[in-house]
Amino acid sequence: MKTRERHDMIDPARAAALHAVLNLSGPSPAHGDPLPPFWHYIHFWEALPASGLGRDGHPRTGSFIPDLGLPRRMWAGGNLGFLAPLRVGTPATKRSTVTNVAEKSGRSGKLAIVTLTHEIIQSGIACIREEQNLIYRAEADPNDAKPAPPRAPTNEIICRERSFSTTDLFRYSALTFNGHRIHYDRNYACDVEGYLGLVVHGPLLAQTLIEIAEGMLGSLKTFDFRATAPAFDTELISFCALPTALGLDLWARGPDGRLCMNASATA
Repeated sequence: MKTRERHDMIDPARAAALHAVLNLSGPSPAHGDPLPPFWHYIHFWEALPASGLGRDGHPRTGSFIPDLGLPRRMWAGGNLGFLAPLRVGTPATKRSTVTNVAEKSGRSGKLAIVTLTHEIIQSGIACIREEQNLIYRAEADPNDAKPAPPRAPTNEIICRERSFSTTDLFRYSALTFNGHRIHYDRNYACDVEGYLGLVVHGPLLAQTLIEIAEGMLGSLKTFDFRATAPAFDTELISFCALPTALGLDLWARGPDGRLCMNASATA
């Protein structure tokens, strides 16, 4: 198993920038405040020169993540445990390990699922543990029929609607240092990868669901999510929640009723 570490200051200026991107009210987190859940994605950048990037703008595989000959990358989902507050303005370390690589054949051809396990440590305390699943696929064939996405539930008790502009996607890409071209290069997203528009970041959908969960449950202990279909910048997305015996079921629904993401949260 390969492991690497990255170190970062949990910068209040970067937190203030995400606060603006998410269009939140009230003051942004200041030095010493707990960082809101999921905001660690704007830290621990993998800053590589252009020579270290693939055609899609992601870091080239073959070093930390093995090269499996599958050029298209998607974030399939993950699960997070929030163990202790991650404090703004204090250095932290992110330790990442490739824990599994599984090659399969799916509905759209050959694919591989790469599982990464992350631990974020601050002042000697493990604050966040996360398992992240990445999917790598073969080149898109524009003549291939697209598999039908799953249908989303409609029995929510909370529903918030939001669309994401090209500016929203650009600024979130910049804050997370995510060079994936499907989020800002419409010609590439549509003509090369076969999408219907610019793709809303999976973590941005998850972040919106987390805001709902935290508003309903308070401080979160766990959050699990899985992307099931892309959401696009041209769409109004419904973010939904339904209480359960253990916490919340949450999902993001496209305007045609497709399930873009499902999730669960506990406090």
